[in-house]
Amino acid sequence: MPNSAPGTQCVRFDCFEVDFRVGELRKQGVKIKLQDQPLQILAMLLEHPGEVVSRDELRKRLWSDDTFVDFDHSLNKAINKLREALGDSADSPRFIETLARRGYRFMESTAAGILEASIAVLPFLSLSVDPENELFADGISEEIITALMQVKKLHVAARTSSFSFKGKYLDLRVIGEQLNVRTVLEGSVRKVGNHLRITAQLVNAADGYHLWAERYDREMKDIFEIQEDIARSIARRLEVMLEGEFEPLVKGGTENLEAFKFYVKGRSLFFQRGPRLLRALHCLKQAVAHDRNYALAWAALADAYNMVGFYGLVRPEACLPQAKDAAIRAVTLGPSLSEAHHALALSYLFLDWDRSKTEQEFLHALDLNPRNAQARIWYGGFYLEWLAGRFEEGISQVRRGVELDPLSGYARGMLFCMCVHVNLDEAVRAAHAAVQIEPDHMLAHWALLTALNSQGRFEEAVSAGEAALAISGRFPWMLASLARTYREIGKSADSKALYMELHWRAQREYVSPAVLGWAASAAGEQEEAIRYAREAHTMGDPVLIAAKYWPDYALLREDPRFHEILRSRGWKI
Repeated sequence: MPNSAPGTQCVRFDCFEVDFRVGELRKQGVKIKLQDQPLQILAMLLEHPGEVVSRDELRKRLWSDDTFVDFDHSLNKAINKLREALGDSADSPRFIETLARRGYRFMESTAAGILEASIAVLPFLSLSVDPENELFADGISEEIITALMQVKKLHVAARTSSFSFKGKYLDLRVIGEQLNVRTVLEGSVRKVGNHLRITAQLVNAADGYHLWAERYDREMKDIFEIQEDIARSIARRLEVMLEGEFEPLVKGGTENLEAFKFYVKGRSLFFQRGPRLLRALHCLKQAVAHDRNYALAWAALADAYNMVGFYGLVRPEACLPQAKDAAIRAVTLGPSLSEAHHALALSYLFLDWDRSKTEQEFLHALDLNPRNAQARIWYGGFYLEWLAGRFEEGISQVRRGVELDPLSGYARGMLFCMCVHVNLDEAVRAAHAAVQIEPDHMLAHWALLTALNSQGRFEEAVSAGEAALAISGRFPWMLASLARTYREIGKSADSKALYMELHWRAQREYVSPAVLGWAASAAGEQEEAIRYAREAHTMGDPVLIAAKYWPDYALLREDPRFHEILRSRGWKI
């Protein structure tokens, strides 16, 4: 066996244990017969949990260059032997996932439980009176998360999940269990004038033992050096090898404090989604105005422009071209930034409807950072499922996103969106989980409304829809989806009233014509629905990416005139 065993020489996952010192696989303490080659494959997959290991990398590990063998047959046989030993299946994998034409991956849901080197960075506590400093403290935490994600063999809980514990004082063991991490980084920030005091401590989640602690008394201008120092100190303490010892972990950043502050505030607002995206957009514009070379801010600005278009807050022509410009600027400034490439992928999708470039950029983003939960969710949801109709692949990607960010209501809501086409029971479970995790999240309640609609549980859907209207401030998506619910239970007057509310709002403010089309069709106004659908097609409304499969388009899809729009958008009918 090779010396580079994953994490430690004895690894546990699920009910299995692998002892690489003696080359044994055991299930609940009982030895399972497994030949050397399948065991070597398992070792290599465990070295890179959640990441793709290519067939070529496995070939180099298993056979020397002067060995003559039917490689494909032999590798397939070894993989099958390994799956047999684990009781795994290629069709419904629990441990080993096949990625067509690419390789294999040890699935993250299991990998998260086996990693010796794993961490959650909790939001640093602000000890200053000024409320603006709370966002500054959040920004320090987020930058440390981003930096640690550059360390390949370190599992880092995603930002949304870590920040779900903000303001909560829970036992660290609970946090470790919920996020599948062994260690937790806590800290505090006190800012007085230009002086900064930051404390940070790395704690073992299982027993509260302090593994490392440091206090930094520095000037504000040193904040970026402090973040880098904390990230490197953690990597060294967890004995994780750094690739490129002298390369910075904080990439695509800034040395401009004003730009950093606006970026942090913009990102915080962005994760709240819905109407707050407009405020996020304003902050991120300010960030790049203060530092024109701030690659991460340009990527975040592109995301914000794309999302205000998708949520129907701004007309497409006023945001989608700007999103692409910002994404191209981000890629130019930070070609190795995963965030820049997933932003560009979204522009190729929303603005250009270029299927090939969209997938290429999403895959590039995931190659740069396989733990980019946002990229996985958008790739799986927006592209694979809605645009390409590759349902199983899309669900797999979004499930990976949920595994990386398990306490994100948005991630759970997107999982519902994926499952609604193929597994309604799982869709409803995901929607309920989203509401439980983030009770005030607009998308979570819309997910539950749509899930209940799809299951025919219309009375329950009415209750969910009314809650969604209250939480979202009568957001157009909620009105249109609830109009469909009222139609199904025979309350045509209520359905028409919701449509007319949207119709009159559209006289004084922009409302997505695609969403108006949902509402008009639910209210029985089919001619109006087709007119809105054609308007959406003409202007390039990004909500049309879901037109082929999303339930709210069902009545429109019954009309042959809508088929013309689908064909014009590249779908086969």
